[in-house]
Amino acid sequence: MKLRPGWISAALGLMTVCALPATGAAQAQPLYVSINGTAQAPIGWTSFCVENPRDCAARRRVPRDIVLARRAWRDLNRLNRWVNEKIHPITDYEHWGVVEKWSYPDDGYGDCEDYVLLKRRLLMQAGWPREALLITVVRDKKDEGHAVLTVKTDRGEFILDNQVEEILPWIETGYRFVKRQSQSDPNVWVTLGDTRPAIATATSQ
Repeated sequence: MKLRPGWISAALGLMTVCALPATGAAQAQPLYVSINGTAQAPIGWTSFCVENPRDCAARRRVPRDIVLARRAWRDLNRLNRWVNEKIHPITDYEHWGVVEKWSYPDDGYGDCEDYVLLKRRLLMQAGWPREALLITVVRDKKDEGHAVLTVKTDRGEFILDNQVEEILPWIETGYRFVKRQSQSDPNVWVTLGDTRPAIATATSQ
């Protein structure tokens, strides 16, 4: 399947009803993960930038969060679901014959990083600020490396994940957050202050 320029309108045109996430005193969990310092960029991102220099050329900007109005939340859910349904999971070794390769899944196939890259690109093309769309490395429920997209908003940080249909607050994913892109510069990565172990489930043990 070759994706076409109409993906944005198609993604945002899907019908779904999504209530805004709850906020306020009743929500005792932390809305934002803490940042500890700088980190080394993943080799997959570095190689991706060599092959896609235009997508990585960026000036430093002031950090900026999304105002998560009802329409933005609805559109975010539509796009996340659309990408998860359209792209078929495949490992880099099966796809490219290498252990690690970040790329846009333009042929309709990809692994977790490729889902993230596509969601980030579509949101940016739809006018969402790059500073609020952060590629993030986590340890999943099997304690394996995994990539998700963090969307920073005035209501907290929400995670777009190819393994989970629902968009969740970062603290509810069961993942341990390791590092992600800086808001001011996508080529600078920061360590995240999440020392919790990944939460194992009965199906992942």
